Amino acid sequence: MLRLTIACLLAIPALAQVQYSRGQNVAPVFEGWERNPDGSYNMVFGYLNRNYEEEVDIPIGSDNSITVGDEVFGDKGQPTHFYPRRQRFLFRVTVPKDWDKSKKVIWTLKSAGRTDQAKGWLQPEWELSQDVIVENMGGGVPDPGNKAPVITVNPANVVSGSATLVASAMDDGLPKPYRRAPSNPDRDSQPRRPRGVQIKWTVYRAPGKVTFTPDSSPVVYGEPVTLTSKATFSAPGTYVLRATANDGQMFTSTDVTLTVK
Repeated sequence: MLRLTIACLLAIPALAQVQYSRGQNVAPVFEGWERNPDGSYNMVFGYLNRNYEEEVDIPIGSDNSITVGDEVFGDKGQPTHFYPRRQRFLFRVTVPKDWDKSKKVIWTLKSAGRTDQAKGWLQPEWELSQDVIVENMGGGVPDPGNKAPVITVNPANVVSGSATLVASAMDDGLPKPYRRAPSNPDRDSQPRRPRGVQIKWTVYRAPGKVTFTPDSSPVVYGEPVTLTSKATFSAPGTYVLRATANDGQMFTSTDVTLTVK
């Protein structure tokens, strides 16, 4: 009997660590809330796609909706294309400054036979700061003088099922590159993302598959960076593509909407 009990206990962690490449649900996540200068608030959301490989599409509608207080909205800026695993701080739903602190903003997703909800309200412990975002994005100790990169995207036309995308970014040079301490040469022995700005294209909404060539720029420090990419679309429809400039701690995103005929 003792052996059976031990075997069962040992099996529990093993089952909890099973990784699924496909077929799992996408769970919405409430990241926290922010104050805006005009007194309004942002409810900030991300998601966890429980698949390790499968990208999932959930169109706007009853399977992908936002409830603000007592009103249900189909479209409040949420994504419809979901990359594998955890994706943080993706979109914001703004509520007025006189928002009832007991009311909720709810993101509902239905996928893989499940219905999941992320519920956000103005609980004091959930207030976000830039430092909290940096730490949750894996940026380490925030640089107090750092400002987010500035990104611009040139207008693009779709021709024969593809488009040329040109994105440019500028940064303030913070955080500065890592420097190995002479007194402790092994301190930075672990590989790290080099300091500097990188631009990356992702799919935010899409009725078909999108291929970016290339999808990201090198990491560039101390000078502007430009990424020219070719986006190829597998099907007609309206696509929302997102360009993000990331300096290793802070990021700025901008969306481009393209119609493929």
